[in-house]
Amino acid sequence: MAAPQIPPRQAGTRQDMFVVRVTLMGNSLGIWDKKTGGEYDSDEVKYYPGGMNKVVSLGGRQTPGNITLQRLYDRIDDAGAINTLFNAVGKGAVTVSQRAMDLDGNGYGKPVYWTGKLKRVLFPDVDSEAQAAALIEIEVTVDGQPAAK
Repeated sequence: MAAPQIPPRQAGTRQDMFVVRVTLMGNSLGIWDKKTGGEYDSDEVKYYPGGMNKVVSLGGRQTPGNITLQRLYDRIDDAGAINTLFNAVGKGAVTVSQRAMDLDGNGYGKPVYWTGKLKRVLFPDVDSEAQAAALIEIEVTVDGQPAAK
């Protein structure tokens, strides 16, 4: 009689178990706290043949989504680099990497990389009555397919 099959172990990951790094024109902008976007999608062309046949998908061009990144505004590092960021809008080459970490904070697997241009810089919002963290935000227009390497 064959031994029973043991199901594979599940090793889920939380959203806080990643490290995201950004470089601008080859210079490190360090680790960022929040990343949204970066999806890799496609346009879709559908054809509807006669005779009430099923729709035919003709596929479509690949369309990478923009990435938005945020982190706590650093009075020393970010203040010193803010003019570099503003001057790079619309033209600065950006690389974003995201790598999973284990429960001890060690990286594992291959990082995923996106490349593109710096589209937007948002200097922290201000509210004299708020006590929220001041976040700097950048947006990257992704120029191609992400790659794990």
